[in-house]
Amino acid sequence: MKINRSYLHPRTRSYMERRVDELPVRQRFLIVCEGEKTEPNYFQQFRAPSLVVKVEGLGMNTLSLVQKVIELQNLDDYDQTWCVFDKDDFPGKDFTGAIILARKNGIKVAYSNQSFELWYVLHFCYMQNAITRYDYMRILDRELGIKYKKNSTTIYKKLLDKQKTAIQNAAILLDQYHPPKPAKDDPSTTVHKLVEQLIKHSMPYVNR
Repeated sequence: MKINRSYLHPRTRSYMERRVDELPVRQRFLIVCEGEKTEPNYFQQFRAPSLVVKVEGLGMNTLSLVQKVIELQNLDDYDQTWCVFDKDDFPGKDFTGAIILARKNGIKVAYSNQSFELWYVLHFCYMQNAITRYDYMRILDRELGIKYKKNSTTIYKKLLDKQKTAIQNAAILLDQYHPPKPAKDDPSTTVHKLVEQLIKHSMPYVNR
């Protein structure tokens, strides 16, 4: 499978190294996704310049993806590095192992069990029953009023006015699991944690 190598670029200084007369309102993000289209198309729509949010879609399995992210985060200066992947049909031990490996290397994880479409569904309703990812898509067909397309470039705008509802639903859902066991907690997602950080830091840079 062809890997996007656009990440090979000169190192640039961190926002934390900028002049003291500038307030560090924004942070620099590296977001690396398991999917090559669905997740990158969504995160690239946040109102932040590419210098601040760099999104890569590599099309790798969970463990290989995290190993690649460990390499990528050392190629530049980022304030937050996130890895985005789904449980799907991957073995539970691989899914759990990827999360542990990421956290050991200072990488935050936005995971979904079973799939990223759960995050979209939570914009419309709270759900705590385990269903297949194909059922997620059928719900989206109904709620959107059109056929859901995985690689949509407009889904962010269609869901934007329900974003706060999705964050609340995802947080409530995650709180149901004590202690959390990501590979077994179906359904569950931590995508809202990444979204909250992007909202927080997708602000105009402010001078004193």
